[in-house]
Amino acid sequence: MKNPYRGKFIVIEGIDGAGGETQSTLLFNFFKKEKISVERLTYPDYKEPIGRLIHEFLHKKYEFSPSTQFLLYLTDFLKDKEKIKKWLKEGKIVISDRYFTSTLAYQCLRGFSPEKALKIAKLLELPRPDLIIYLKVSPEISMKRKYKEKRNLDRNEKDKKFLGQLVKLYKETLIKNSVFGKWVIIDGEKPIPIVFEEIKKNL
Repeated sequence: MKNPYRGKFIVIEGIDGAGGETQSTLLFNFFKKEKISVERLTYPDYKEPIGRLIHEFLHKKYEFSPSTQFLLYLTDFLKDKEKIKKWLKEGKIVISDRYFTSTLAYQCLRGFSPEKALKIAKLLELPRPDLIIYLKVSPEISMKRKYKEKRNLDRNEKDKKFLGQLVKLYKETLIKNSVFGKWVIIDGEKPIPIVFEEIKKNL
């Protein structure tokens, strides 16, 4: 089912270190410069209580079952559901650095049923993206970028095997089957300006 609103919902996806934060910022600033009404979201939302709990889980202060992990991330998205719908009804472009599609990859790889996840998203009427831009990078590039950025990597960022499984799941399941929206693959290993130009070509 496509987004029924006037606006356009764009999600930037990829494994850790793919450049989602950088590219979503560039895209947001591009639309602002073009005088196009735009809003931006980032997940997990570490400014909010749920996001802070997710942060502590990622840094191994807590351990949660796959079901609890899924519910935590889902709650993070649901808190913004009405806001996203409102913006889209107003004809705005909404850019999200990660979204429910990340949870389909990360939490389902950790054991939560993807079929159940999609049924819950449909039942709760979670807004669906018009376009999901997947920034493709290898686990090696991911870890190299993250180590350069910070020393204290979270449980996902330092697990090369897990990152490799994520790349495979994104490619062979989510992208191949157009799960939760239309996907476009961009080579995220290229220089930042070139990646951004490729993103603009696919809007």
